Amino acid sequence: MRERSGSIRSQIDFAEILKTFRHPDRQELFDDFSENTLSNFYLPFGVAPNFKIDDNMYVVPMVVEESSVVAAASRAASFWAKNGGFKTTIHNTLKKGHIWFKWDGPKSFFANMPEGLEEKLREAVVPLTANMEKRGGGVRAMEIIPLEGEYGLFQLHISFETVNSMGANFINSCLEEMKEPLKEFFNINKDFKQYGETEIIMAILSNYTTECLVTSTVECPIEALSPFSAGMEPAGFAQKFKRAVDIALSDTSRAVTHNKGIFNGTDAVVIATGNDFRAAEAAGHAWAAKDGKYRSLSSCEITEKGTFKMDLTLPLALGTVGGLTRLHPMAALALEMLGNPSADELMGIAAAAGLANNFSAVASLVTTGIQKGHMKLHLSNLLKSLNATEEEQKAAMDHFKNETVSALKVKEFLKR
Repeated sequence: MRERSGSIRSQIDFAEILKTFRHPDRQELFDDFSENTLSNFYLPFGVAPNFKIDDNMYVVPMVVEESSVVAAASRAASFWAKNGGFKTTIHNTLKKGHIWFKWDGPKSFFANMPEGLEEKLREAVVPLTANMEKRGGGVRAMEIIPLEGEYGLFQLHISFETVNSMGANFINSCLEEMKEPLKEFFNINKDFKQYGETEIIMAILSNYTTECLVTSTVECPIEALSPFSAGMEPAGFAQKFKRAVDIALSDTSRAVTHNKGIFNGTDAVVIATGNDFRAAEAAGHAWAAKDGKYRSLSSCEITEKGTFKMDLTLPLALGTVGGLTRLHPMAALALEMLGNPSADELMGIAAAAGLANNFSAVASLVTTGIQKGHMKLHLSNLLKSLNATEEEQKAAMDHFKNETVSALKVKEFLKR
């Protein structure tokens, strides 16, 4: 292996590093999570205390490698706990899947679901849906939608309720089981068969969970914002804060970074609980562009009554059973720390973490700047990367208490 300096690291060193990060007792479990596993890649498992969400107090587990994310979430959580806390609304919890197919007939045939088709498809998946239905889930609705701008391509759109499971495997299994009955229906029914054979293209769930939405909201009197206003008058701070959020609503370049700050918090909870952060981000970013332009996922309002209000809405399909949520020991521990929440509750917790980080980040941007706090927390990593001794680290920590931190300044300090 070649290091950045150009020196050659021996195979013995490489093997030793891999061995160091393999779990002494449970490596077989981790090996089964993926393929061609050599070792484990550790990330910090931290906690953000004092989250008041829907009048319940939480210590929120967060898995994230970026300095200041947990600190920012913790500070915001403490502030909002004293000002009513985070309020959440679950708009719906439906997931969706599609069977895509080619058929050369007219779109008008699908103004309504063809008679008998839904019953045939539901019957085909009874062995798969029986247990889910006992828990309150199952297939909820079906419709056939033509692909816009493409002749002869259609999707069978199916809505699912998966209760406390994220449900990806359940949905995909149902869709796969429906493919042949769908094709058979078209090829036997004379009204459809006259237009030729039907070709099934693919069957897959969609991570764009627009019917699985959560909103997290905070609000307080403007005067209460002084702990975050860095010496500014709270009213001036609130107006400047709102302008910053409005910029992210209008400018795509700013919105991307703004939303990244939201996912600093949301992803950290999603990962800690063994859920799929890639699915959560893909859905969130698509939602941010739902009106044709990529915008902020959060918004800010200042009311005539002198109230500051901020909210965040995003699609978030999470589970608390199945997958790695219980199989991974740390994910199971994270859920235990949260009081074994339902999937709905976990959606609210993850959204609140995202809003907390968003609030802290924007507050820093419009006052002291984002780097002051971020780089102070990053100082320890900088010192270690520069091989500073314990004595040098202690001296640097003391020196930079009231100084702006940068890599160059830290290097110069160590030289002195």
